[in-house]
Amino acid sequence: MSLQTDSTGGSGMSASSDALGDRFYPLYDRLFGDDSEFVADVETKLAQARMTDTVELYLSRALGIGCISGLSLWLVGMMLGYGLFAIGLLANEPLIGIPVGYGLLLDIIELIRIPVVILFSGILFGSIGFAIGFGSMVAIPYSRASARKREINMLLTDSVSFMYALSVGGLNQLEIIEAMAQADDTYGEVANEFQSIVKETEYFDIDYRTAIRKQALETPSDDLSQFLTDMLSIVNSGGDMESFLEDKKEKHMRTAKQEQELTLETLELFGEMYMTLSLFPLLLIIIMVVMKMIPDATVTNNMLYMTVYGLIPMIGAGFIVLVSTVKHDEPGDGYLSMRDNNQRTETGQEDGLLSLGLVEQFTGGHSVFDRIKNREGTYETMEVLRKPHIFFRDNPLITLALTVPISLVIVVTAMVNGSAPTSWDGLLDKPIWGTFLYIYLPLYITSVPLAIFREWNVRHRNSVVNKLSEDLRKLSSSNDTGLTLLESLKAVSDTTNGKLAREFEMMHTKVNYGMSLKEALIEFNNKYHIPRLARTTRLITEAQEASNQISDVLRTAARASENHDDIERERKSRTRMQIVIIIMTFMTVLAVIAILKTQFIDTMAGLNAGGGETSGGAAGGPASGANLSENIDVDMLSVLFFHAVTLQAIISGFICGYIRDADLLSGLKYAVGLASIALIGWVLVA
Repeated sequence: MSLQTDSTGGSGMSASSDALGDRFYPLYDRLFGDDSEFVADVETKLAQARMTDTVELYLSRALGIGCISGLSLWLVGMMLGYGLFAIGLLANEPLIGIPVGYGLLLDIIELIRIPVVILFSGILFGSIGFAIGFGSMVAIPYSRASARKREINMLLTDSVSFMYALSVGGLNQLEIIEAMAQADDTYGEVANEFQSIVKETEYFDIDYRTAIRKQALETPSDDLSQFLTDMLSIVNSGGDMESFLEDKKEKHMRTAKQEQELTLETLELFGEMYMTLSLFPLLLIIIMVVMKMIPDATVTNNMLYMTVYGLIPMIGAGFIVLVSTVKHDEPGDGYLSMRDNNQRTETGQEDGLLSLGLVEQFTGGHSVFDRIKNREGTYETMEVLRKPHIFFRDNPLITLALTVPISLVIVVTAMVNGSAPTSWDGLLDKPIWGTFLYIYLPLYITSVPLAIFREWNVRHRNSVVNKLSEDLRKLSSSNDTGLTLLESLKAVSDTTNGKLAREFEMMHTKVNYGMSLKEALIEFNNKYHIPRLARTTRLITEAQEASNQISDVLRTAARASENHDDIERERKSRTRMQIVIIIMTFMTVLAVIAILKTQFIDTMAGLNAGGGETSGGAAGGPASGANLSENIDVDMLSVLFFHAVTLQAIISGFICGYIRDADLLSGLKYAVGLASIALIGWVLVA
């Protein structure tokens, strides 16, 4: 029923879009010819983005959306132009700087100036609206194709290793292609490209050579296109597919390291850029403070507010966006499926209080399942109450459900009983206490538990892959001696320490109690759901279904894992330097602002006090110094300086985490640490 509802809803939306495209098709036919390069390029991107619309319908719809948005902004522009004259803003101002004298020419200009301005503003806003509507629609297939290209390139090395391992395991060309097409839960967009090849051969009666050739032309990734083209030449010539895949595996491993080196060099450049850009607000603040000492200077307090509360966050957010264009997280969620409608494995991905597992699919039909669900819910609740730290370790974001209300209650209570300043003047009187209550206390309450449990969760899951390469080598050696894969798991678990060895022992026990080895492997993978582990597990599950002697496959998996380890070690080493640069930049900002506060602002405050006491002194005495500093609000500047270093600390912390792990939550520990340094430093300074 749900599928029918979704289909109806989708068809209704598609019907309205098709109606819009049909209505504007004559405009498309008039603007674009059959040999238009733009149309051909958009058609290519639609195919690469796996969007099913024809290019004629898509561009017609884009023209329709562009015309609608252009007409809307045209009306806004016309009303805005008329409003400028209605309120008298342009009524008495000359619109041209050329003297025309008096007479007929002046009368004509005065007559047409209002219609011309209104018409010009309407055309300007309408053009902008059309460009936004049409351009955003055209940009969608380009953006999706680019995203697919990035994911394909990231997964291609592991995909080629997967295909090589299958060829070593004895699978032929067609079986390798079909296995690759079915591994979409592990290899994402690469598997989708091979799915297109399989569907072409199954449903359109096309031989797989033609399907490979067609997909090589349609894929957005040049690397995958070259791989498919080379594979086609091997297929046509009857060459050795195993040797070909081995050569490609080695080539793409080298390419992955080279791309990693290029990414790290780009991040180093970005780190140097951030070091320069993050000092710009500091220099701007110093310049504006000095200018405020000049009696007739045009620097206002609003400019200082914009620099501290606007420019500093904007630079940090812009830098994170800039880094995100180069550094990407690992694709995939790490979960595997049985692909045989095994509901136990599918629903077992998130068993616990948040998902009670298989019983949820049977509730509502029979009362016995409702009772089982209630008992299961009670049991899981008691488990959480008995071991809450384990629950929060597995679900670190749930800590926000407790910490956010606690921080809100504390802040609101302080505001109600008068402990917290509720106005800007009150904050100026108690700058450290007010800032601590509104910024630091919520930051500590919410971020410290989340950072602790998040780091625990990451370390708990990653500990299983610390010895993955070594244990895969041991499995391969055991399998070489004639032991089956199951027996090899037991042999390695008996002679090896570590979490992975204990998981091998658990898988052996599950199989002895009746579970299939494939299901045991997938349940083990879904317990930790690490994308890297998922690719290795998928490789082993596919190979062990064909044969128990898969030592070559295990060696291939170990080689791929070792390549991943090498890349990861290089990444950690190089990004550590970027983190040091960002932290030292923040320490520089903190030191300079502290010196500015103690040696300059406090000195100005002393001059003000001295000038007040000796107002009758001689010219050039303290009174003249007070005249220089009378425009400076010392308390306001002190608060702005404190807030500037606080914002710089928090933003720098999140940037450190994003550079380190491509995850903003990874920056919580850095943000808390740098913010604590800023707080302690300012308490000592103030």
